[in-house]
Amino acid sequence: MSPDILLQLLHEIETEFGRNRKTRWGQRTLDLDLIAFGDRILPDLEGYHAWESLPVDRQQLSAPDRLVLPHPRMQDRAFVLVPLMDIAPDWRHPVSGLTIRTMVAALPEADIDAVRPL
Repeated sequence: MSPDILLQLLHEIETEFGRNRKTRWGQRTLDLDLIAFGDRILPDLEGYHAWESLPVDRQQLSAPDRLVLPHPRMQDRAFVLVPLMDIAPDWRHPVSGLTIRTMVAALPEADIDAVRPL
């Protein structure tokens, strides 16, 4: 299946669990994100860099009009990277070339320690 179809399925699951997409980055009952899809860069390298370099305050006000992969903020999020260490520590980010292991090592220790299993 394509990344767009997979994302659509993830959104359907969120809806089944009561997710309502009225407020960007608002409270949610369930949040399923598509972080990466192999080594694909979507929509393209230029589009990826445009979103990655957009200041966070501007990201909060607008959403991309299409899927951006890999997730432009994955390298900053311990809650994404720490669990990925368990399943794919050697996966390489298709833009930066960094492995999950390397990205985790660059995170603040407090952020890593704050990630707890459910």
